[in-house]
Amino acid sequence: MFDAKLFEVKINQTISHFEDDLKKIRTGRAHASMLDGIAVEVYGTKVPLNQTANVVAVESQLLQITPFDQSNLQAIVSSIRDNQNLGLNPSDDGRVVRVPIPQLTTERRAAIAKQLSSRVEDCRIVLRNIRHDAIRDAKKAKDDKQITEDDLKRVEKTLDGFMDTAQTKIEALAKTKEIEIMTI
Repeated sequence: MFDAKLFEVKINQTISHFEDDLKKIRTGRAHASMLDGIAVEVYGTKVPLNQTANVVAVESQLLQITPFDQSNLQAIVSSIRDNQNLGLNPSDDGRVVRVPIPQLTTERRAAIAKQLSSRVEDCRIVLRNIRHDAIRDAKKAKDDKQITEDDLKRVEKTLDGFMDTAQTKIEALAKTKEIEIMTI
């Protein structure tokens, strides 16, 4: 028998990854997870920022980063500054890094919304690939006489239900994030 639950798990993991990806998209307010995508080169290897420092939103427009090891301060500053997608300009006082979050202009909001739509499309592509793989596996099982034609149709209908649910979730998440981005 063909197990469609495996593909449901993959679909749910994709949606979870999409939700995490949305947290990295900048809005007008400061939040610690907006720096989750930053990798800092420390001790010769690239490490996520949250493993080298404590990131806290101290105000609605300011992030404060306290490195666990003061010798990594400049590496943290340069890795944030080098990430062009965020457009942030951190400063340090020798102990902590302060990252002011500038107000977004209308043009910058539109550019971020465009980034959002490309990430939505990337997620849809991943979901379509999962569906394609599942149907391919089901057809192979039918060709190997493990399932019948009726089972194949049932699997396709089940997968379409999973996909409809996933598309609805993605649309809702994207709409919520777009409203968050465009709110001044």
